[in-house]
Amino acid sequence: MSKQSEFRRLTYLTSRNIKLYFKDKITFLVSLITPLILLVLFVVFLKSTYEDSLLSITVGFNLDQKLIDAFTGGWLFSSVLATSCITVAFCSGMMVIDKINRANIDFLVSPVKKSTIQLSYVLANLFSTLIIAFVLLLIGLIYLACVGFYLTFVDFLLIVFNIVITSLFGTILANIIWTFTLSQGVVSGVCTLVSALYGFICGAYIPIYTMGKGMQGFVSLLPGTYATVLFRQGFLNGVINEMGKTLPNEMIDSIANGFDVKMSFFGHDVSTIGLILVITISTLVLLGIFLLINNLKKKKTKK
Repeated sequence: MSKQSEFRRLTYLTSRNIKLYFKDKITFLVSLITPLILLVLFVVFLKSTYEDSLLSITVGFNLDQKLIDAFTGGWLFSSVLATSCITVAFCSGMMVIDKINRANIDFLVSPVKKSTIQLSYVLANLFSTLIIAFVLLLIGLIYLACVGFYLTFVDFLLIVFNIVITSLFGTILANIIWTFTLSQGVVSGVCTLVSALYGFICGAYIPIYTMGKGMQGFVSLLPGTYATVLFRQGFLNGVINEMGKTLPNEMIDSIANGFDVKMSFFGHDVSTIGLILVITISTLVLLGIFLLINNLKKKKTKK
């Protein structure tokens, strides 16, 4: 079997899995629950809450409304992307659906390598997540262009990198779980649980500093928290730098710490490079675990 024909099979299966995900309206909508919740909360009361918090820090200084709108908008879309890269990854996988529908049996008796089938699920899962994430990014950029745009090219690259690595992290983690799952009920339960809780534990809904000390310590151990802070920096660094032209450094530090643009790990500040390393290394560790699991399953099947 030539590598070219195997690549065509991989391409076909990946395309097939992506189409099935977007065709399944219920699964698609469930995967978007978290960003939809954030958008509703933002419109209803989060925007005004963030504005009040920002103004309480900058008492005595008049901030341009454009800066305020850009800041609250950046917070919103950093939260939307931080959660979507994980929740969509968990809800867009077709591996379990094929197991439930027993379509995987047809694949296993076909002249296609098991590794190709497995890789097609992972790639489709990743590409589906990236498609939605980049659509959300485009919406965010359009919104910021309308209310106040302060992103630099470096900020944009940071956001794009974070989308890719966080989506990959979520995809691998989801596929590790789906490898041991055979029930639709488990899939629905996990998707609902992740969609409902992830925004809280990664600091997307409320700033980390408002949590209790114990919760702050807990979330500082989660790779998703570092991805969230990295999104904050990408969306908010520019507008905070602009604020720095009129506000004293103490206020800028208070804003950065209060809105999770900076992060500390048990009292030690984490740099941007540190944030990148944590999420990247975590993704590589998960990848190693995923490959090990599949290798062990392959050896067990041969026996």
